[in-house]
Parts: sequence; C-alpha cells; structure tokens
Amino acid sequence: MSPDEEFPLHKSDADWRRELTPESYRVLRQHGTERAGTSPLDHEARAGSFRCAGCGQRLFASDTKFDSGTGWPSFFQPLPGAVGTREDRSLFTRRTEVHCSRCGGHLGHVFPDGPEPTGERYCMNGVALKFEPAK
Repeated sequence: MSPDEEFPLHKSDADWRRELTPESYRVLRQHGTERAGTSPLDHEARAGSFRCAGCGQRLFASDTKFDSGTGWPSFFQPLPGAVGTREDRSLFTRRTEVHCSRCGGHLGHVFPDGPEPTGERYCMNGVALKFEPAK
C-alpha cells in the first residue's frame, strides 16, 4: 500500500513490527504471500468469525468459508464494509488485491471462480487472519 493512502487505523511501521509476528508483518504490511497449505485456518470448520490479524476487525463469517482446494482459506463473501480492493499488477498479471478496510493490511486476492451465490473466491493468507470461535 502506498504511504499516502488513508485508513481509519494508523500505526507507525515500528508499531506494526512490534505487534505482528514476522510472517504476519511480511504479508499484512509488505504484501507477501504465505506458502500454500501452511495455514491451519485453511481447515478451520467451526462456527465463528475470521478477523484481521493486524487490527482485529471482523472480515468474514465462517458460514461463507469453503474448501477451494488451493491451500489457502477461501470465502465467497466478506462482511459488509470489512474489506477493500484495488488492482494488483505485480507478478506480470492483473489481479484484485483484498485489504482490510480499517488498517489497510494486505489479506490476499479475490478471483471470479468461486461458488454461488457470489461466484467469488476470496483467497486469503491465513497469517493475515485470526479465528474467533462463536460463543
């Protein structure tokens, strides 16, 4: 994300580095990607919410999660207003990047090959998320 972008939650780079694990920092703040198949959240099937690992904002409800077979946690729809998107032209292709609407953290990408009812696949990095079981 460019430094001039504005999000409701602002922290210094030093604060982000102090608060996040090195891998979460690399993904959320430097647009990295975790290796496929490494996140336990890919197999998380309990009822609950998936939150931003950076700021805690609720992003996805568990009933929108599905097994995409890609090795990353995938969802067909975010919670209203929880994420933003922008064009990503890295890796010599056009993709749609997904970020947290509160802190701007990079979450992953959205693709038009998901299940109904949306037809979208929000392919998220597990280290960018935290799971909160339903109470």
